[in-house]
Amino acid sequence: MNIVWLNGEIRPAEQAALSPLDRGVTLGDGLFETLRIKNSVAQNFCWHYQRLCDGGQVLSIPVPDQDKILQAMQEFLAHAGFQHGSARLTVTRGIAPRGLLPPEHCQPTVFITGAAGGFRQQPVRVCVSQLVRRDEMSPLSRIKSLSCLPGIIARQEAAQCGADDALLLNMQGRIAESTISNIVVQAGVRLITPPVSEGVLPGIARRALLEAGLVKEQPVTYEDILTAEGVFLINSLSLRVVTHLNEKSIQHHSAIYEKLREILDK
Repeated sequence: MNIVWLNGEIRPAEQAALSPLDRGVTLGDGLFETLRIKNSVAQNFCWHYQRLCDGGQVLSIPVPDQDKILQAMQEFLAHAGFQHGSARLTVTRGIAPRGLLPPEHCQPTVFITGAAGGFRQQPVRVCVSQLVRRDEMSPLSRIKSLSCLPGIIARQEAAQCGADDALLLNMQGRIAESTISNIVVQAGVRLITPPVSEGVLPGIARRALLEAGLVKEQPVTYEDILTAEGVFLINSLSLRVVTHLNEKSIQHHSAIYEKLREILDK
């Protein structure tokens, strides 16, 4: 049975409901984090919570304190019925009257959903989106907001091109990320990833690689991808090897892949 943790209560998914007046529903006014679950433990919880709070500051949404969120996650996992998978934590601004300007005081809606599954490792074909770009000047580029429409449009575009994902350029025409992942490029002996200033979401898997000293920050161009010795898409739930970009074959070395997997699939 699928269950949901919603505002302090565990409920069957089919009995959990949000108000149609919730700003998360009407305006996409909220944040989310997707955490990998391994052996019934939420991996890198503190990093996810920190990013959630950073997003809360940008949107002026009061995020519940860390201990309450951690307790909620533990309650959810105790009832979820799986040891390995993912959990999605969502915080909306809550119920409010119509209008874009949020009320001065709000009561956030908090809920957790999840699914069983393992760490995904797979090859992918990608294209460069012609419809969507990452705005590196926007504060929204640095947070996990509920508004995923740009990614949806780019993912539909990729499907129409026969690709599995789309790479998104920033406003300067450089590579930022994919619709759901950060990008790591092998350039000679170096592994590089675009800095956050390029319009990149500060991903959790990306942070793990940076803190391990395996990857360095550097702007990435389309030409860098074509001449790369390996291109990888990373997030908390997966490590994907890019095999083709706009129908052009991309090489990669298995030794580098194994180094990345060793850190990400702990």
